[in-house]
Parts: sequence; C-alpha cells; structure tokens
Amino acid sequence: MSTETPQATNFLRNIIQDDLQNGRHETIVTRFPPEPNGYLHIGHAKSICLNFGLAKEFGGRCHLRFDDTNPAKEDTEYIESIKESVHWLGFDWGSHLYYASNYFEQLYQWAEQLILQGKAYVDDLTAEEIRAHRGTLTEPGKESPYRGRTVEENLDLFRRMRAGEFPDGAKVLRAKIDMASPNMNLRDPVMYRIIHAPHPHVGDAWRIYPMYDYAHGQSDAIEGITHSVCTLEFEDHKPLYEWFLANLPVPARPRQYEFARLNLSYTVMSKRKLLQLVQDGDVSGWDDPRMPTIMGLRRRGYTPESLRSFCDRIGVGRSDSWIDMSILEESVREDLNQRAPRAMAVLHPVKLVIENYPEGEGEQFSLANHPQRPELGSRTVPFCRELFIEQDDFMENPVKGFHRLAPGKEVRLRGAYIVTCTGFVKDETGAVTEIRCSYDPETRSGLPGAERKVKGVIHWVSARHAVAAEVRLYDRLFSVPNPAGDDWKALINPASVEILRDCRLEPSLARAGAEERFQFERQGYFCVDLRETRPGTPVFNRTVTLRDSWVKADKGA
Repeated sequence: MSTETPQATNFLRNIIQDDLQNGRHETIVTRFPPEPNGYLHIGHAKSICLNFGLAKEFGGRCHLRFDDTNPAKEDTEYIESIKESVHWLGFDWGSHLYYASNYFEQLYQWAEQLILQGKAYVDDLTAEEIRAHRGTLTEPGKESPYRGRTVEENLDLFRRMRAGEFPDGAKVLRAKIDMASPNMNLRDPVMYRIIHAPHPHVGDAWRIYPMYDYAHGQSDAIEGITHSVCTLEFEDHKPLYEWFLANLPVPARPRQYEFARLNLSYTVMSKRKLLQLVQDGDVSGWDDPRMPTIMGLRRRGYTPESLRSFCDRIGVGRSDSWIDMSILEESVREDLNQRAPRAMAVLHPVKLVIENYPEGEGEQFSLANHPQRPELGSRTVPFCRELFIEQDDFMENPVKGFHRLAPGKEVRLRGAYIVTCTGFVKDETGAVTEIRCSYDPETRSGLPGAERKVKGVIHWVSARHAVAAEVRLYDRLFSVPNPAGDDWKALINPASVEILRDCRLEPSLARAGAEERFQFERQGYFCVDLRETRPGTPVFNRTVTLRDSWVKADKGA
C-alpha cells in the first residue's frame, strides 16, 4: 500500500518540460554526485529523490557519480554505504555508476591545455597565503608573485607535481581568471593540490588531485549531463563552472541549477559535525538511530516510502528555510499507521495476578494484526493467571481522569477480560511489585453480550509465555531546534536514548526479523534493530511515538 504524497510541480520540472518541448534535449540526464567522506543524510535523500525522480518522470536517466577527489578523507566503507542507501531509498542507477577518478587523466590533459593557453599557472603560495591574497567582498585580491611564470615553466612544474617530486602543500595549480572579480570564486581558484595518499578507487596512481570546482563541471560534460542540479551554496560557484566549460573542449555543455538545501530542526546536517559526533563517541556510529543519516533512519525504523513522501511534501524551492522535525516524524507515522501490524509489549513490567483465574490453566485469544486491514490477518496471544502490565497503568491513589487500574477500579485487558483491582504488594522501598485483581469470565472479548463498556483498556502479556527483549527508546538528538554555536555539543538531548533491558513482549514477536516494524499498542512504532538483533533475542528500536510529544517544547522554543 502506497502512502506517498502525489508529486507537486516545482521550478525544475518547469525548466525540464520547457527544454523538452523546445527541443533543447532529447533525453534528460541528471546525476547524484556524493563525496565518499561520510554517510549520506536526510539532506542527501532530498537530492537523491529529486535527481532520480526527475529522470524517471521525464523518461531519462540519473547517474550515480562519486566525487572522489580527496583521498585523504575518503573510504570504501563510505562508497558502499552510499550505494546501499540509494538502493534502499528505491532508486537504481543501472549501468551508470561513475567516479570522478575515472576522468583523472582527461582532467589532467585539459589542465595542461589551460596552461598552454596561459589560463593556468603553478603557485608556490601556501593555503594561508592564498587566502590572504584573495581579498574581501569589498576589496580586490592581490596577484600571486608566481602568476607571471612562463607557460614552459608552469608546464614543467605541473608535470613534476604529477610525478610526485614535491611534498604536500608545496605547490598548487590555479586558474588565471581575475583577482579583482566581485565573485570571490573567480579570483584564481585552485585547480589541483598535492596529496601523497592512496586513493580508494585508483590506488597510488596519482600524487595530485583536482578540486571539486574543476572536476565537477567537466565530469558532467563527459557524461552528457543535461541538468546539473545542486544546492544553493553552489550558486556563487556557477560562473566558475561555466568558465571552465567555456575554456575547454568539452563534449557537452551542461547547465547548473540550484535549489534550497534541507535544514532540519533538532539535528545537525554538517558532515564535519556528524563525523565529530562519531569520533567523539557521542553516538555509536554513522548509523546510530539518532543520527539524521539515511542508514541511521533506516535502523530507527523509517521506511523508504516515508522518506520519499517527506521529501516530496517539503517541496523544492529557491529559498533556504528550516523544516521542523515533526514533519519528518509525521511522515513515518502516516506510513507505519497503514503498514505496521499491531502487537503488545510491556516496557516497564509489573506483575498482575488474577486471583480467581484457575492456576495452571490458560487460553488463547485471536487478535487482529491491524484494525483497518483484515488482509494482514491475526495472531494468537496466550493468556493465563499471571500477566505483565505497564507500571504506569496502576496508581495506588489515582488522580482525577485516571481510567486505568487502581484499588477497586476496573479495566478491560485488550482483547480479553474485564478485571477489577483487589489489592497490591509493595517491597521494602515502597515500590509496587505485584497487583492483585479478579476477572469477570462473562466479559470475554468476542462473546455475545460480553462487551460491557469500561473507561480504561490496557495492554498486557502472559508472564508464562512472554519474550524478554531489549527495547531502546530513541528521541531527538538535540534538545533545541537549532543546535548552533561553539558549544553545540552541549545541546545534545540527554534523553535521546533510554535502554530498557527488562521488557516483556507477546510471544509472536520472538519470530520478528531484522527491520520488521510494529506498532506496540499504546507505545509507539518500533523496528527490529538491523545490526544487533540475534535469533530468539530481538532488539527493538522506537521509531517514533504515537503522537508528537514535542508539541509544547516546540511552541515554547
């Protein structure tokens, strides 16, 4: 069953429709170009859905191309996780998997051509000196003292850079454009730098690596990309993108279009900050269920459908804005409400003894797996004299409006009988350790006339048959909507995860496999952990609560 929102129009669809109608392109070709220096996050999901979605909608194709131009930060683990994330989201690049490193030789030859045209030069300034020479938004830059080197000298030095004669940082290749340009990106940008490090895709073949701004547009041209869609922070880089294309004999002239990136509240989207969380041990890894990474959201229990629906719901615009986390959470609630079978799980158990139920006996109740979807079938739940219920479903001195168990009060056990509390037992600390009750056998669910109305209905599991499990209650990673500033890590939500190791689940859940999702009645939506579940010992992660528990906090923020 699909719960995805119908696609709304956006300015990129309008551009593509116009290009096709006016014959500018016969086939639409887009690309998704991640840098393999970390796991993809929800912001990348928006770009994936947009690029692959546009290509599919207009009968074109979308390439997956790794921007692997910085081996010092890249790893094959990231490459594999990116491929897995794109596939899991429901998209396929077919035979169109590429790497920028596939084009290193061609990019190098084109760089030599720029040198021969007098449009590139080797610079000996350090990175700090280059920044100091670049000027400001109101002051022009200062030309490097090495800008006047001859073509022959530049060509010799560039070839020696490739041969590995110089150490890291000793020299760079820069485009010779305009140090007085009002666009800082045109003030002789760096094209190549020296990095003596093995590359995850091409090994030790290279000692110099192209910068993204140089490699990106030419890679698009080589692949015949028609619409190079990127986020707004690259808008100021567009003149440089076009300068390289105009000054090189590229086989095609792609166009760049920018859209607003995704800024999501109660989390961070910077790869640098996400990496810091991983390295500092604030989370268990890139796929920690609290992380905004696609693999983290997957472990948390989000579905591909819910993420695609979320990306379509927030739309594609040209103005940066913040999206509240509640919209993402509501997307997965809507999806799981339709697809997730129901089950009973007691997360904070206390024993309930039915004193007038025969000892040693028991019976079976058939409960629907979904109240609105009979095609999902039913499961059998065992019942006996001793049960487990939630601790907070009992109150010794009930407050006004409390409609669960209390001395002399009655409730219905979900799908079973009405019981009345007759007493309770406390330990030496005053904590309730056992609740006593009696049941009315004439109120068995499903019997004619048995559905006597009571105000409270609670869930339960048979103590004799219950499955012991670990359940992790995940919540938002940060306690404020915008965790910014130098002390951003101090804003981590101390309640972002609570690990419960003494939960009791109905026995049908013992057979649940990795990534199976359920609604634990009255608790929320939960998923069997992808990484740590073992046969017979499931670990469940809470995906989201049944309703937004942050409403008051959001209003007060």
